[in-house]
Amino acid sequence: MDPLAKDILRIALPAAMAVAADPLASLIDTAFIGHLGPVELASAGASIALFNQALKISVAPLVSITTSFVAEEDTKEKINTIEAEKQFNESVKAKSNGINSNDHLPQDIKLENSETPTEAFAANGEKNDAFAVPQNVDKEGTLRSETNNGDDRPRIWAFIVINVAFNESDISLEEAECIKVNRIILISNILIRLKSKVGSKKRHLASASTALLFGTILGLLQATILISAAKPLLGVIGLKHGSPMLFPAIKYLRLRALGSPAVLLFLVMQGIFRGFKDTKTPLYVIVAGYTFNVALDPLLIFYCKLGIQGAAISHVISQYIMALALLLLLMKKMILLPPSIKNLQISKFLKNGGLVLARIVAATFCVTLSASFAARLGPIEMAAFQTCLQVWLTSSLLADGLAVAGQAILACSFAEKDYEKLTAASARTVQFGIVLGLGLSLVVGIGLYFGAGIFSKSILVVNLIRIGVPFVAATQPINSLAFVFDGVLSGASDFAYSGYSLASHSVITKCCSTVPSLQETWFCWDLDWINHLYESSHVCWCMEAGNRNRTMAIP
Repeated sequence: MDPLAKDILRIALPAAMAVAADPLASLIDTAFIGHLGPVELASAGASIALFNQALKISVAPLVSITTSFVAEEDTKEKINTIEAEKQFNESVKAKSNGINSNDHLPQDIKLENSETPTEAFAANGEKNDAFAVPQNVDKEGTLRSETNNGDDRPRIWAFIVINVAFNESDISLEEAECIKVNRIILISNILIRLKSKVGSKKRHLASASTALLFGTILGLLQATILISAAKPLLGVIGLKHGSPMLFPAIKYLRLRALGSPAVLLFLVMQGIFRGFKDTKTPLYVIVAGYTFNVALDPLLIFYCKLGIQGAAISHVISQYIMALALLLLLMKKMILLPPSIKNLQISKFLKNGGLVLARIVAATFCVTLSASFAARLGPIEMAAFQTCLQVWLTSSLLADGLAVAGQAILACSFAEKDYEKLTAASARTVQFGIVLGLGLSLVVGIGLYFGAGIFSKSILVVNLIRIGVPFVAATQPINSLAFVFDGVLSGASDFAYSGYSLASHSVITKCCSTVPSLQETWFCWDLDWINHLYESSHVCWCMEAGNRNRTMAIP
């Protein structure tokens, strides 16, 4: 396996497991709630569908653009650091050819005609003991810990390079001066490296700070809307007044809405870590959080007899724990607050976020429409729909790991202007997407058919689930390609094409819904595959036609 494939899998595998964790936790909730009865399962299903729709609309655009912008900005910062080090090394090399030694000192340190290095540092504001050996710097100039007394400009062990005596009578004056100059260069090199090491401990990225601000605001806004307008919103998806599912669904939705700020903030931070190409850290937090959720579910649902409300409470508690844990880890990597409000990229986020929002609304419109159809058919049909939908989401979102890997690598490649790597990464993620889609189709088809009884005790619900198995399984390859192509477009920051193309053809889904046969339970739930098929076909066309100024953004 070549290095590029390893790099893709290194990012994709943890990202896929992290992305699938939330639907998997909801799937486990569904299994627990299903044992309460079909009405409770249908009520929770309607609430979860609405909550997920609101979540996608509010945070999915933000997470997508955050990953691209953070990856691009972080890569540019690294490039600037490498370039600065390269220039310094060139200046050191030039020193051997007799260039003035002042050119190689830090900008705030200059030698006068007859100054010694110690006098020069003292004259520029340093204490007389600036060359004393600090306890946390070894003789090679390596910083072992934080600087003494919080001093951001560490004192270096210049004793070994300046004050080591040599017999000037044994060498010429020119040779002695050359030795001194070389030692000055070594001091400068150590000082710059120590400053760089201290300064690079925490990133300061405007894009990440902006994303956190938007995530906090959107989380509070979503919680307010879902709590205050739970009843009319559930009515939109088919739970009318008098339905036995309405009041349990309202209670479940309002409790889940309390966790909206934590969910949105956590997902935004996950997008920031993706931009760093670090998908393992969020995965560890997610696994720990949802393990706690699964352990708490039966305790609250059955032992405390809270029913579906217990499932919602368990979910919310785990979400706040995960958000707090990831926030503490992020604070170790970067400074959360920007130097000033002017550094925030508000207009950039609003412009690109609006384009991604159009795509998200178009892509998720079908899920909401199909949920509305299923809810109108009754609790048995809605329960079967909810189970099929959760399995479909969990399996399909595994492909999102490849999308994340492609997006991060492409965004970095654009910043590095490495177009060969960009093209190769795009092609390789598509290949992985095809293989993954075919594998998921087989696993999901067999697993859901024989495991349908896990999700409900009702024979009617189980039979309807098995009827929907072919549609859940057959759409997996299409979904995998759609997710991968979405990652390619996001990595290229081509949010305009992605949004306009999908939004302009979402009307196809609406037309399909008018066909009577497509309003049956086992058809209506997966109308979203039409939009995925359209997006996949058009991105393929762009790649085959060599339209790289769009798909690959290569000049």
